Amino acid sequence: MIELRHLRYFMAVAEELHFGRAAERLHMAQPPLSQQIRQLETELGFDLFHRTRRRVELTEAGQIFFKECRKIFQQLDLAIQKGQQASRGEIGQLSIGFVSSAAYNVLPEILQSFRTQAPDVTLELQELTSDQQLTRLRAGRLDVGFVRPPMTDEQFASMTVFQEDLAVALPAHHPLAAEAMVPLRSLASEPFILFPRPLAPGLYDQIISLCQRADFSPRVVQEAIQMQTIVSLVAAEIGVAIVPLSLENLKRTGVIYRPLQEETPQAAIALIWQKEQVSPTIQRFLDVVKAIIPAQHSPNLKG
Repeated sequence: MIELRHLRYFMAVAEELHFGRAAERLHMAQPPLSQQIRQLETELGFDLFHRTRRRVELTEAGQIFFKECRKIFQQLDLAIQKGQQASRGEIGQLSIGFVSSAAYNVLPEILQSFRTQAPDVTLELQELTSDQQLTRLRAGRLDVGFVRPPMTDEQFASMTVFQEDLAVALPAHHPLAAEAMVPLRSLASEPFILFPRPLAPGLYDQIISLCQRADFSPRVVQEAIQMQTIVSLVAAEIGVAIVPLSLENLKRTGVIYRPLQEETPQAAIALIWQKEQVSPTIQRFLDVVKAIIPAQHSPNLKG
């Protein structure tokens, strides 16, 4: 049975065309090397070398065999390189879920940094609500997700990657748009646009609790799943919305963002992943995120 070591012995002799030098290169004695080559020739059923006292030459079959063996070792070197890269998380595929608002704050910088450090990893990005991401993470259809916390499922690990104030999004011609800061109480009679609670219960409860502290419950006239849709409905003058401040980066015509006079809770975005399924590629991504987080500064219109 031909083994890889036999091919290595053959390649050394074929390149040196001298059994003594080949043996030195392989750190072995010459007689065992000659014996191994004889065994290889017997296994193959043809001679690889013409041997005389003065010289060693490849037979015609040996020359062809040498060329093909070289291809085998080149492919083996490539396989080793790819395996090493995969073990370091430098190649492969990473499926990333994210809530829409993450695209306007922390996500672009993270993706840019990861792309720079691991350019050969294929990224599959999926814009999903927090609950959709949890479902896909459990099913193994996502590797990591950027969600609105809290997360209570113990199979997930998480880290907070971004925090920001809440602000009010107003139609551009709304009377309150002329104010530098908006008192929450002044929104009591306004029609509100909000997302359904199951999509991001943490953020939903923050918004409702904020309004209740101002002694009113928001009158929700329209629900929308995505933050971009909520902002578009504000531009259409369907109502007002309390949103994370970074939505201002959406630059939607017809919408004005104003800080609230009252101190607001911090709307957070967390990165989550399955504790027991951390591949080298996922670990590489987590390392990139951890390096970026200390440099993040949450926006705050109140200064």
